[in-house]
Order: sequence, then structure tokens, then C-alpha cells
Amino acid sequence: MLNALAFVARHGRAALVLGLVAGLFLPDLARLLRPWLPQMVAGLLFLTAFRIGPRAALGGLSEGMSSLRAVLVLQLMLPLAALLLLWLAGLAGTPAAIALVLMLSAPSVTGAPNITLLLGHAPEPAFRVLVLGTALMPLTVIPVFLLVPDLGGLEAVLWATLRLIGTIALTVITAFALRHLIRPDLRQEQVQALDGMTTLALAVIVVGLMAALGPALRQDPFLVAKWMTFALAANFGMQLLTYAVLRRRGHEAVAAPYAVVAGNRNFALFLIALPASTTDPLLIFLGCYQVPMYLTAVVMHRVYARSRPGKKAG
Repeated sequence: MLNALAFVARHGRAALVLGLVAGLFLPDLARLLRPWLPQMVAGLLFLTAFRIGPRAALGGLSEGMSSLRAVLVLQLMLPLAALLLLWLAGLAGTPAAIALVLMLSAPSVTGAPNITLLLGHAPEPAFRVLVLGTALMPLTVIPVFLLVPDLGGLEAVLWATLRLIGTIALTVITAFALRHLIRPDLRQEQVQALDGMTTLALAVIVVGLMAALGPALRQDPFLVAKWMTFALAANFGMQLLTYAVLRRRGHEAVAAPYAVVAGNRNFALFLIALPASTTDPLLIFLGCYQVPMYLTAVVMHRVYARSRPGKKAG
């Protein structure tokens, strides 16, 4: 079993692509998995926290301050800057503009540390930004909703965020406690097996997330193509921009993990909390958004190799 999971870990990028394909062409399986998405995401977070462990996740004071700065830039400054530019361009009320602002206001997706690991980088910086960004979201989201009243229920979003914080806190604390009690020091083969398990979890989760995209692709392929182009540009564009800025400023160690987080956000949180009149036009975007998210480990692999540990920065 350990060897099989290690094999999956070594071919993790291929496994994610297979998950995307299955989500598109196996709609019945996608619909079957969709109701279990919250439980599967929690399970993925548990595996990630158990694999990293409390010592590596918490880091020192300097790493904590770096994570805090990253969260404030990614979840507060970027959406406000985007709002200003969209308002100046007269596009602030369009569905694409709302999708972009909500995406930038959201915390990291739960799978960001796993994607970072598949890219050959340490997952701990992405994990810290995931936890801290989710905890601070009730504060960082307030200015955005005050400036865009058309988004609707700030109270509903805050309650949804608090529920998310509670779920993450319970899952992470449980994983850390078990790691401390039963496996304080993991052997290399155990680490590889955990990496394989998280890769399988990611591949299964994306099948459920793609449930709405397959039918939309058959009904209106041109509309899906437009949203897909926008999702690819938003996700990969944010990754490339963040990566370039951080490397230029000399932050090689966190450039790739923070760039992965910058492009891959928990956009679905807003779909749970906002009114249907706001979210219905964005459902196709949510499906399209999974494609660059799960292709990050494939498409961005060569880009992030420039700052991979053991590589000479250039």
C-alpha cells in the first residue's frame, strides 16, 4: 500500500489532470460526489495538517509576520485596488468584475499547500497563509462589501466565514494532536504515502467541483469558453504577477507558495453565503476556475522551478 501511494505521489500532476477529465466526462459521478464535498475538503485539510505537523506549520515569528503581510496584501489591498480600477473603467457592476473581486477577497483554497508540494516547494508557507487568511477574512471582507453594496448580505458571509473558521480550527487541531501523539517524526516512506493520499483526495474532490461545468459546456459552449478564458487569465495572471514581484524583492523561499495562494482562492465560500441573484451568473465561473487551479501543478511547474529548493535562483 505504501508503495502504491508513493507511486501516486510521484505522478501527482497526472492524477489531477485525470480528475479534471473525469469531472467533465463523468457527470453522474460528479453529481454523486458533489454532496460530499465539504467532508472531502475537511479530510484533505486533515491530511495536510497531519503531514506538515505543528512545529513546521507554526514556524517562527518572522514567518508569522510574513504570512500576515501576505494575507493583508492578497485579501485586502488587491480586491480594493481591483475595485478602483474597475470603477474607473466603468466595469464595476459586470458579472466578470464581481467574480474577480470576490475571488481576490477570498482566502486560500484548502488544497494550496498540496499543490505547492506537487510543485516541489515547501507547503508550510501556503498552509500558514491558508489558516491565517481564513481567520482574518471576517475583517478583510468588510471594506469590500461596504464599497460594493450590490453584493448583498455581509452578515451572511461573515457567518459562513465563522463556520469555515470553526471547521478548519477543529480539523487542524485534531490533526496536530494526533500527529504529536502517534507520529511525531514521520519516516520518508510515510511522508510519501501521505502525499499520495492527498493527491488522490484532490483528484476526487475536483470531480465533484466540476459537476456544473459539463452540462453547461454542452448547452452553451461559447459562454463556457468566455468564462474559461477569464478564469485562466485571473488565476495564472495573479500567480505570475505575485511570483515575479516576490522574486524581484528577494523573497525566493515564499515566492512560489504565495503565488499559488494568490491565484487559487476559496471563491466557493461566497456562493454559499450570497443571494442567488448574485451568485447564479457566477456558477459557470466556479466550474471553470477549477481548471487553472488543478492545472497549476502542470502548467506552472517550469515557472516555479526557478526558485525551487536546491535550484540556483535566476
